[in-house]
Amino acid sequence: MADVSVRPAAADDAAELGRIQVETWRAAYAEVVPAPVLEGLTPEAAAASWADAIGAPPTPRHHVLVALEQQWRVGFAAIGPADELEPTDPEPETTAGLALLVVEPRWGRRGHGSRLLAAAIDHVRADGMTRVVAWLPEGDTVTRDFLTSAGWAPDGLVRALDTGNGELREIRVHTELAD
Repeated sequence: MADVSVRPAAADDAAELGRIQVETWRAAYAEVVPAPVLEGLTPEAAAASWADAIGAPPTPRHHVLVALEQQWRVGFAAIGPADELEPTDPEPETTAGLALLVVEPRWGRRGHGSRLLAAAIDHVRADGMTRVVAWLPEGDTVTRDFLTSAGWAPDGLVRALDTGNGELREIRVHTELAD
């Protein structure tokens, strides 16, 4: 049996998280995100953002979690209070946002995504959250299928982001956190 776990991210994880994010997005979103956007991503810039998120989170309720298999970092998730809610959203004070959940493709299908999602939900529950939302690229059927299999559902909201190189349409999914 593999030695697998999830733990809070540490400062020395940032460079590897930047590499994992860029490589995974380039592989997973090649048909979804405009090519110039993906080509403009660098592991160094992503690592700097993750270093900030890990070292100086905006609130104590923001979490970056790392999935491990043996000594290798294989994926990560970022979750915290939702910052892009609609005026009609229920319980805005206790709604979390799943900003990112990434498992490097070569480590896929080993349960790392499920462990990351469970750990993220445990953290936001401990923070008093009752609901979680996530924005996904409309064409990201893999993540959408993964989340819906875990009890999430689209809530009907769609947005279009101007990437500077074309439009990226996203849908929002959500889940209620039962006691």
